[in-house]
Amino acid sequence: MNEKTLIQQLFKSEYRKIVSVLCKLFGAHHIETAEDIANDTFLLASETWGVKGLPENPTAWLYTVAKNKTKDYFKRRHIFSGKIVSELKYSQLNSESFEMDLSEENSKDSQLKMIFVLCNPLNPTESQIALALRILCGFGIDEIAVAFLTNKETINKRLFRAKEKMRMANIEMELPNSSEIHSRLETVLSTLYLLFNEGYHSSSQHSPLRKELCLEAMRLNYFLIENEATNQPMVNALMALMCFHASRFEARINAFGQAILYDEQDRTLWDEELIAKGNYFLIESAKGNEISKYHIEASIAYWHCTATAHNGKWEHILQLYNQLLQIEYSPITALNRTYALSKVQGNERAIEEAMKLQLNENHFYHCLLGKLHSEQNPKKAMECYEKALILATSSSDKRTIQNHLKKLR
Repeated sequence: MNEKTLIQQLFKSEYRKIVSVLCKLFGAHHIETAEDIANDTFLLASETWGVKGLPENPTAWLYTVAKNKTKDYFKRRHIFSGKIVSELKYSQLNSESFEMDLSEENSKDSQLKMIFVLCNPLNPTESQIALALRILCGFGIDEIAVAFLTNKETINKRLFRAKEKMRMANIEMELPNSSEIHSRLETVLSTLYLLFNEGYHSSSQHSPLRKELCLEAMRLNYFLIENEATNQPMVNALMALMCFHASRFEARINAFGQAILYDEQDRTLWDEELIAKGNYFLIESAKGNEISKYHIEASIAYWHCTATAHNGKWEHILQLYNQLLQIEYSPITALNRTYALSKVQGNERAIEEAMKLQLNENHFYHCLLGKLHSEQNPKKAMECYEKALILATSSSDKRTIQNHLKKLR
């Protein structure tokens, strides 16, 4: 492995640890200082390793440099004796005796607290996701811009505004207390849920599935499960949902990068181990009295992962969609329910319900109508798919729709 590839991998895995540990040490409102130190560390690695070759232990090398750069920063800017020392939890430290604890235990604790810092309702949801991608997932600005279908300048401004709000609010680097942990968890889970969905139903021009976003959402969610205070039923329910969806990764995309519809997926490509893990977390999520939207969505995903011939499968899914719509109405949820309705009561009944939704600007809506009309009215189905083709924005979605049209011609 060359030094460039290794540095990219280490940036993904170690950047978040360095930033989180530094923020835990001298406050989340100094997040930009922590990022500067981490960025300088990786910049030096790219400059040094390309000339002198890879060190024996690259990770340890990064940690040592990060510690030294932190000491140098304190000395150079006199921050240690001025702005920061009074805010340090361990104020007896000085620039000579300072030790940056990058042990696994402290790193995990710091990252867990950082999740709550970044997923703070103080900032809008898109800013929370952008912060999480940048600091906790080690994504570059270019990658974040692609995920949001925007440009680098917009992302930089969004990140700057979000961090400025956090600085002005003097947000603490700590877990919420017991009285507010539940409500704060809802905000965190909402961010992780949207992050996973952006990967699972990617708006990228290149692929309808971005596994790296999904896997980062799962990794961050697992941090919550590992901590006793945050290991709550809805956290396990979201983890179950992610596992069930992730189990079908390999079956969802063909060799040309096109999405494969559920009915056409090769079941032998489903990951049985992930399905088993999903079952485990779904059982864990039942250890409580609450039923969140994540519980119901995980249950729907569970039924999707069962054998097609299972008696009552689609009846169960339809009833779960009915329940989900009562908890939190969403036009997309209603659209997904229509598909389940077609399996239980037939295409004509489903078309009647779909027409009531009037999601005329949504290409998925017209795709579903196209599928429902395909058997009885191919001409109408083609009209629906042609509308969907006009509305679709990604090249992968357009190719998928074009394939449907070819089959009808």
